[in-house]
Amino acid sequence: MDNTLLLDLQAVRKAFPKPDGGELLVLDGIDLRLREGEIVGLLGRSGSGKSTLLRLIAGLSVPAAGSISYLGRAVTEPPPGIAMVFQSFALFPWLTVLENVELGLEALGLPREEIRRRSLDAIDLIGLDGFESAYPRELSGGMRQRVGFARALVVHPNILLMDEPFSALDVLTAETLRTDFLELWSEGQLPIKGVILVTHNIEEAVLMCDRILVFGSNPGRILNEIKVDLPQPRDRLDPGFRDVVERIYVEMTARPAAERAGARAERFPGAGIGTILPRLSSNLLSGLLEAVAAAPYDGEADLPVIAASLHMEIDHLFPAAETLQMLRFAEVAGGDIRLTPEGRRYAQLQTDERKRLFAQHLLTYVALAAHIRRVLDERPSHRAPWSRFSDELEDHMSPEAAEQTLRAVISWGRYAEAFAYDAHTQMFSLENP
Repeated sequence: MDNTLLLDLQAVRKAFPKPDGGELLVLDGIDLRLREGEIVGLLGRSGSGKSTLLRLIAGLSVPAAGSISYLGRAVTEPPPGIAMVFQSFALFPWLTVLENVELGLEALGLPREEIRRRSLDAIDLIGLDGFESAYPRELSGGMRQRVGFARALVVHPNILLMDEPFSALDVLTAETLRTDFLELWSEGQLPIKGVILVTHNIEEAVLMCDRILVFGSNPGRILNEIKVDLPQPRDRLDPGFRDVVERIYVEMTARPAAERAGARAERFPGAGIGTILPRLSSNLLSGLLEAVAAAPYDGEADLPVIAASLHMEIDHLFPAAETLQMLRFAEVAGGDIRLTPEGRRYAQLQTDERKRLFAQHLLTYVALAAHIRRVLDERPSHRAPWSRFSDELEDHMSPEAAEQTLRAVISWGRYAEAFAYDAHTQMFSLENP
């Protein structure tokens, strides 16, 4: 591997202004270096600032603090030599495959003959030879994403930024496209020197990357760097591969060191009224409880194993596991999930008994749910508008997070029959139709 430093980020910070004059901190203290010959993965849940970081690197946004340099020069605008592949295919539907790929070169003012030659070469490289005259509507999702790769590669970038490029594809198509990309990369056929891949798929990160930066949230920050010293092509069933996957799960389920060492260290994390709640259905939570309670896990499961068996990625698995922990139905630590006695009992109960147990835990351990119920109990009408609680939440979080949190607690409250909500009138109540 060449040791040339392509990209250098130091203490990068990004914040967005809030209507009340404050700021929403999205990224803080980001240090990242990319050297020639590397694929570096940014792994974390949605909302951890990974895509925002790519936009900063691409020069589409500027940091509030810190520095970003590409080949020794500060990035203050989109620099030549950095290209991006997006999660969405982002093709112009009225242009053919060839015309979509040519578009990037036309902006460079190259001769027409060179534009056509390089575009045809890129299309051939990514396996779409013969489809030059096809329109995007005629292509499968995998083929459309290949066009996206060709459009990025045709400008011969030094750095390719990939923002969850396989997540919109079905499992088999994504696997084929990943394998083809890695083969071209390993054989030196791609006109790029380094890659940064944003993903929330742990196995994808281990499969593709030389180094993985594990991101935490609120604000986005790098929790740890994990090197993947496994030869390509990599085998998902190889013990070394599974060891790296397990280590990442352990890292992502570990509590912050300051919390573990401080006075707030608890067996279960709190869920105060300022806690952002994930929008998860009671069906998903019940399904995970049932799966862990059943054989072969019998109440305790390794998260990588249960994720594989249920086909769940971290954006669904981690919030579900942590919500069960918040409700005291499970404990999550060291890459494992273990049901509490109450969690085991829930999995064995019938529907009505489950709802009563869920209601008890919801109103005991989720402060917002208890607060809503208390307000409704105290009011003579037993009614309260959405704004009564959304305004209160916005003192602790963004309006978007406040809406997500209220939608989550409404769903759980309805399942538990702890309170009702009428979307038409935007009114909470104790009515039970």
